[in-house]
Amino acid sequence: MSASWNVLKKDKEILLFPVLSGIALVLVLASFAVPLFMIGDFKKMAVSGADSEPWIALFLFYFSNYLVIIFFNTAIVACATIRMGGGDPVVSDGLRAASNRLPAIFGWAAVSATVGMILRMIESRSNLIGRIVAGLLGMAWSITSYLVVPVLVNENKGPIEAYQESVRLLKKTWGEELIGNFSFGLVFFVLSLPAIILVFAGVLMGNGVLTLFFIVLALLYGVLLSVIQSALQGIFQAALYQYAQKGTVAPGFDQNLLKSAITPKHLG
Repeated sequence: MSASWNVLKKDKEILLFPVLSGIALVLVLASFAVPLFMIGDFKKMAVSGADSEPWIALFLFYFSNYLVIIFFNTAIVACATIRMGGGDPVVSDGLRAASNRLPAIFGWAAVSATVGMILRMIESRSNLIGRIVAGLLGMAWSITSYLVVPVLVNENKGPIEAYQESVRLLKKTWGEELIGNFSFGLVFFVLSLPAIILVFAGVLMGNGVLTLFFIVLALLYGVLLSVIQSALQGIFQAALYQYAQKGTVAPGFDQNLLKSAITPKHLG
């Protein structure tokens, strides 16, 4: 995180991409939620004998979300890649790179949405064991697809080829049966604790105005953390890809750090 932060300090405009992504995701949510609210109940979308209809709507929702997330993650990785190559990126560089790879981004969003739907179906129609299996499959998918976006940025590959290349790079660099050793989620969970404390403090005070103020403050803090986390993860993905593909260490990063980011399962 420290190494990624040093890159981010040089290109603070990268923070704009998670902000735009968040705004777009809110609009996507509203575009689905408002019609469903007007209908009155999500289940009413399923007419007699058309049980698949809600799943189609859910797939479209997944696809729209993934499309937004992947597009702006591609912009982040593109800017980070330019910086690590000695350049000085601007916002338009990231947007241009993402726009140029839009067909592949559409394809990868469709693949991701399909996988997400399959996992959701397993969870919803299974017992506890099935949900555990779905969780493990989801974790494996997250690890093996971790370098897809940097591949899309740097190589002229389609979504399936990009996933295959991600798997190949991970196996080539870190070996078989991989497990993630990323700590971003854990670190940001710890950093989010002050927001939780703020909410509790506001509730305990029993003052409506103060409670609202503390909740708003906690929400703003949470949004800021989310924006920073997204930017740092994109930068780290770019550095990890460069290390896996070229064997070179991006400026500011340590080789041991990158080597330990993913470890063979039998050593984890």
